[in-house]
Amino acid sequence: MSKTVIGTFNSRTNAEKAVGDLKGKGYDRDVSILAKDHKGGQDTNKYSTQFTGGDPVADGASTGGVVGGLVGLAAGAGALAIPGIGPLLAAGPIAGLLSGAATGGIVGGLADYGIPEDRARFFQDRVKQGSVLVSVRCADTKAEEASGILNKYGGQDVEIH
Repeated sequence: MSKTVIGTFNSRTNAEKAVGDLKGKGYDRDVSILAKDHKGGQDTNKYSTQFTGGDPVADGASTGGVVGGLVGLAAGAGALAIPGIGPLLAAGPIAGLLSGAATGGIVGGLADYGIPEDRARFFQDRVKQGSVLVSVRCADTKAEEASGILNKYGGQDVEIH
């Protein structure tokens, strides 16, 4: 059986570090990222090269650019428009769920991902406020490790579902 580990980050730098660490531990295809697109839906591929660790270009980029860098770390990147929230960048398995649940917003997509509706509303509000949401689907036996990685980099409201 699999679990979903989910959390938010106020710091784009810490979200980048957490995603990089997760990928380094083999969660490549299981990591999802969701954040507001402050660049207004511009092509995210041009930002993926900005994830270079300590590159000052990436460090000084706007949230949209850095989240574009995060999106470059996960498969299935795309821009979505969710009514009442606006443009979003989504990457990983959650991107497909959200594109199919545009009318249900983030809540509908997260509910389909196994997050209880009340917690999905909470996470939707966090994204609306500008937080970067990171989630990981993994085996039950790996959930604590993934949770620890999110916490290690300052993840907030880290939960296992």
